[in-house]
Amino acid sequence: MMQDWWQATFPQGRQTLTIEDANGIPIRLAYGEKGNGQPLILVHGIASWSYGWRGCIDELAQRFRVICLDAKGHGFSDKPLYPDRVGHQIIELQRSIEQLCDEPAIIVAQSLGALVTLGLAQEFPQLCDRLVLINVPIFADRLPSWWMHGLAILPLTWVKVVDRSRIIKPLSPIVRALTGFFRREVVTDPNTITPEEVYWITYPYIEMPNAIVKYAEDLQISLREIQAIAQPQPNLIRQIRDNLPTLTHPTLILWGEQDNWFPPQHGEKLHHHLPNAQFKTLPNCGHDASGSCPQPVTQAILHFLHPPIPE
Repeated sequence: MMQDWWQATFPQGRQTLTIEDANGIPIRLAYGEKGNGQPLILVHGIASWSYGWRGCIDELAQRFRVICLDAKGHGFSDKPLYPDRVGHQIIELQRSIEQLCDEPAIIVAQSLGALVTLGLAQEFPQLCDRLVLINVPIFADRLPSWWMHGLAILPLTWVKVVDRSRIIKPLSPIVRALTGFFRREVVTDPNTITPEEVYWITYPYIEMPNAIVKYAEDLQISLREIQAIAQPQPNLIRQIRDNLPTLTHPTLILWGEQDNWFPPQHGEKLHHHLPNAQFKTLPNCGHDASGSCPQPVTQAILHFLHPPIPE
C-alpha cells in the first residue's frame, strides 16, 4: 500500500490547523492543499475523510487552490471523547475557512458535508463564493443503511468499550472485507472496489482510537435530527430547509442517478427550493460520487466554475 497518502498527494503533505471547536476547546484538524488561485474547499461526508476526493484533487488544482480538510472526528483530525452538539460541523468549518482563506471560498461538498455547507452558507454567507453540493441528505427520512441505524441505536458506552479495547486492529482483515462488501451500496460497479481504496477508507477506524466512537456519535445525532423532523420541535435540518430560499449563492447540485441512499428526486426538490441553482444528474454513479465517479464529477465542477487554466 502507499506509504503516506498525504505526502503522495499534496506538495507539503499533511498539514495541521488548530481552531476552537463548537465547545470552545482547541482541536487540531488535518488538511492538505495543492494548486494556486481562488480557494476551493473539499468537504467530505460522514465516515469519510480527505481521501474520498482522491480522484478530483489533481485536475481541480490546475485551476484553484484546493484545500482538503478532515472534519473533527474523521480521518487524521482530533477525535475528542467529549460529546458534540447538533451543528458543531458548521461552526468548525466556518472557523477553518476563516483561518485558511483570505477571500470567499468555493465549497465543493458531498453527502453530510453538503448539508453542513448549506448551513454554513446560510449562517456565514460572506465566507462562500459558489457552492457545489453532491447527494445531499436534506430530505432524508431515515438513516440510509440498516448497519448505520444499528450503530446509531447502540449505547455509546458499549461502542467506547469496543473502541478502547482496540479489538478492531487484530480483526482488520474482517473489517476490510465487510467494508468492501458494504461499499457496494454506494458504487454502481463492485468491480471498481480495490484493496487499496478499502485499506485507506478503513485506515482511521483501524489505526486511530476514538474514530469509531465519533462515527457512532455522529450517527446518533443524525438519527435524532431525522426523527425530530416528524415532531413539532425545533431541529437543524428543518431550519436549513426553511431557509433554502434565502440562499442566493450560485450553486450546482450534482446527483448520482443510481444513488441508493438518497434518490435524485431529492436533488430535484432541492433545486426547486434554491433560487440560483443548477441541477445535474450523473449517469452510472452512486452515492459516493467523488470516490467512484471522480471524472464526471470533476468535469461538471469545472464546467460550472469555468475558469481558464493558469499560464
